[in-house]
Amino acid sequence: MPLVRIDVNKTQDPQRTRAIADAVHEAIVEVYGIPERDRFQIVTRHEPGEIIAQDAGLGFERSDDVVMIQVFTQAGRDTPTKQTLYATLAANLAQQGVAGEDVFLGYFENTAADWTFGFGRAQYVTGELATPRA
Repeated sequence: MPLVRIDVNKTQDPQRTRAIADAVHEAIVEVYGIPERDRFQIVTRHEPGEIIAQDAGLGFERSDDVVMIQVFTQAGRDTPTKQTLYATLAANLAQQGVAGEDVFLGYFENTAADWTFGFGRAQYVTGELATPRA
């Protein structure tokens, strides 16, 4: 169950922003096989100029339609699976009109003990929730 943060500029209207969030979730469901309702997203719309995203030396320009994504999830997925996720995310976002150069993703892994879904308990540790398979 990933926790996903999505940052966009307010130049994206709320409907398009929701479509972007849906596209991200659909990619995670497809590639990682998580349940459809295992959805935890924080979507933030920023004033123009509050997102600064350059090209890291790759030689392209990003537009004001940049989509910054952070995925927080449990460790255990191999590199090819992560690469499939990245490609699926880019393809899904392209269907929403987001150019490939405007997609930026940071991926962060942790352990089962690093999650609580409420009540102050680590449900993966206590066994209340099954630990997701890699």
